[in-house]
Amino acid sequence: MNKTVFNILDFGAVGNGFTDCTKQIQRALDCASECRGKVIVPPGRYKVGKLKPGEGVLLEGSAAWSFRDYGASVFELCDETVDCMLDITNAFGCCIRAMSLNGNNLGKGIHGVLLSRTEYNGGGKEDTPCIEDCRIGNFSGDGVRLDKIWCFSVRHSMLCFNEGSGLYIDGWDGFILDNWFSANKDGGIKSENVAASLTITGNRVEWNENFGFSFCKGDSYNITGNFFDRSFGPALVLGKNKDKKVHTVTVTGNVFRRSGAQENNKRKHLSSHIYLRNCENTVVLGNSFRGGKNDDGKGKYSPDYGIVAENMTACIIKDNVLKDGFAVKDIEMIQDSSGSIVEENIG
Repeated sequence: MNKTVFNILDFGAVGNGFTDCTKQIQRALDCASECRGKVIVPPGRYKVGKLKPGEGVLLEGSAAWSFRDYGASVFELCDETVDCMLDITNAFGCCIRAMSLNGNNLGKGIHGVLLSRTEYNGGGKEDTPCIEDCRIGNFSGDGVRLDKIWCFSVRHSMLCFNEGSGLYIDGWDGFILDNWFSANKDGGIKSENVAASLTITGNRVEWNENFGFSFCKGDSYNITGNFFDRSFGPALVLGKNKDKKVHTVTVTGNVFRRSGAQENNKRKHLSSHIYLRNCENTVVLGNSFRGGKNDDGKGKYSPDYGIVAENMTACIIKDNVLKDGFAVKDIEMIQDSSGSIVEENIG
């Protein structure tokens, strides 16, 4: 019977926290790529540069990470010249499970996990990577960067303390479920170009510097049952300018807490829980909002505004509760929003 399961220790990897194991682990990945097999990473700290799994490969460790610590199977970046730690471009159907990826704050613009293409659907079929039960943090770029992705899943993971965003998306057809997006310098989830057909449910989004989630252009989002806390800009940004619209979105059953915490926002409306710009066919329904200061009772009481809505078309903002949820105004309407419904919001 042909071998399909490969232990990196059998290839000479040493999890002592200082030996460079890049070549040994890559050999294990190459063997697994030949048979769509599995690579096992026993508990330990393995120094690595850039690694590339192949199509249909499962990279699996032992998950014992916490909010503050990586474990038990940890890859630690040791090469500041690479563009990423794990390059999953063309690794169709690959899965990264129960791993800790530590960027060690090395270099500039280095991502934890990267898929990068020059055109949409450029692989000719669905990418379909799955990242689950992983802690990915302290990278000088994004924790996970999916550039022109087609189908993906990020589940039960923590994307944290990155210089960029926890998750960057340019593409569509994604499931983002039961994750922590914590203390990223840019935001929890960011999309600058196009993001579409996303289910975003049950995530905790906290202490990100510029925003919680930001989607500039795209459609068809289900943003349900998430918890947003102490975003320093808006917790949720939908849309940008008139040529970058967001449409067909449901935002419901979320909790927004202490958003817009920057002391001196250059634009006053960035001190808000939700900022809608040039949105169409979007529903914000049945959410709850609360203002507040830092955990120690210090810092700015925020946000100034509960919801800021600018130039909406055929949208609904209804049945939200904003008691003690803002400092200045509950809902701020900017420009024409005729044809939209804004009613029965309490606060």
